[in-house]
Amino acid sequence: MLIVGLTGGIGAGKSTVSRTLRETHNLTIVDADLIARDVVNPGRKAYNRILEAFADDIPDLVNPKDGSLNRAVLGNAVFGNKEKLKRLNSIVHPAVRKEILWQILQAYLRFQSLVILDVPLLFEAGLNKICGTTVTVTCDKELQVKRIAARNSELSEEDIRKRIESQMTNEERNYRSDLVIDNSSSLDDLQKCVASVVKEIRPNLILTLLDLFPPFGLLSALYTFTLRTIRDKYKGTKPLIKND
Repeated sequence: MLIVGLTGGIGAGKSTVSRTLRETHNLTIVDADLIARDVVNPGRKAYNRILEAFADDIPDLVNPKDGSLNRAVLGNAVFGNKEKLKRLNSIVHPAVRKEILWQILQAYLRFQSLVILDVPLLFEAGLNKICGTTVTVTCDKELQVKRIAARNSELSEEDIRKRIESQMTNEERNYRSDLVIDNSSSLDDLQKCVASVVKEIRPNLILTLLDLFPPFGLLSALYTFTLRTIRDKYKGTKPLIKND
């Protein structure tokens, strides 16, 4: 089974691409955003750990009506603060990774030939190492700001830029990806680009059948992990800066 990592900065259009892959191309999506929301629901282990770590520092962290986390308040508190963001990620990321791996295993047991791993922090979390192919959705930073402002009117421009700056740069993400989808134009152009990418990444029948045998599937996974690790080491994770 081929695992394709899909990522992109906030406001770049990754969710639109993911929805197109699911609805138009009938591909299985493992959505880290949905998983991240689920693992911090009241009563979950990650939820309790977040309360222990932030309740004293962040007023109104919990919604009084249902006990759920006030995600907007939590986001405003951690974005722009590297220490708090690191602490939050150390709680949420392990729980998300565990559920992601479980959903990938379920897809394999259903004999899926391809699964899309939709993760905003694909490289930051190291999940690119289990992906046979990685795809980034990107656009100009100012276009990101404009899109986020249109959908999240409660955020100031300063808040938006803090959220963008807290993530990996578009340049680094593009450099580390196998394929890049530029979402700077129309929705029609984006859908055509997605269709082209789907055609390119679909695994052939022989590899799909071989992957159904656990020994071959395990060897394939180990090969992918090793290749990604070596590539990151020797290629580096950031593009070289050219001096004029």
